[in-house]
Amino acid sequence: MITLQKSIETYIRAKDGNRPHLIAQAFAADAELTMKINTRDIAFPPAVKGAKAISDVLVSEFAVRYENVYTFCIGEKPGAETMFECDWLVCMSEKETGSARAGFGRYEWTADDTGRVRALRITIEEMMSLPQETAEPILQWAQDLPYPWCPRDRLAKGAPEIDAIARIRAALA
Repeated sequence: MITLQKSIETYIRAKDGNRPHLIAQAFAADAELTMKINTRDIAFPPAVKGAKAISDVLVSEFAVRYENVYTFCIGEKPGAETMFECDWLVCMSEKETGSARAGFGRYEWTADDTGRVRALRITIEEMMSLPQETAEPILQWAQDLPYPWCPRDRLAKGAPEIDAIARIRAALA
């Protein structure tokens, strides 16, 4: 049986691991993605319709620029509800430069009666590009966090002493 939790986990596995074929397992064929971007440091289309187009934007095109991607849903897992909201954190590196990227925002998920995602709204509050030398400590921290569901209180454990990471942790606290 598909649940919203399983669909969210499948989406994260697809995006983080560059596995576009998994999106069809997580999203309804006619799913809708909307994005609200509150930063100039990353660009996405404001709306995308259909699982294939969502896969193209959030997996295939994303993977052209980024690697070592860790996406975390912050807080509790969804229960049996068909609507769920959570904060998110992402840590990754840029393929071309090796620079670290870290950002956070909010997910708003709506499932259909099969448990697949019917609508996803992603708000990107901040997406920072950080010097290449910060990539290793940031990715090590990300690797040690519970994945993909991370309790808020675990964000501080092992966090690198980098001002941008401290700001993200404070925003998600």
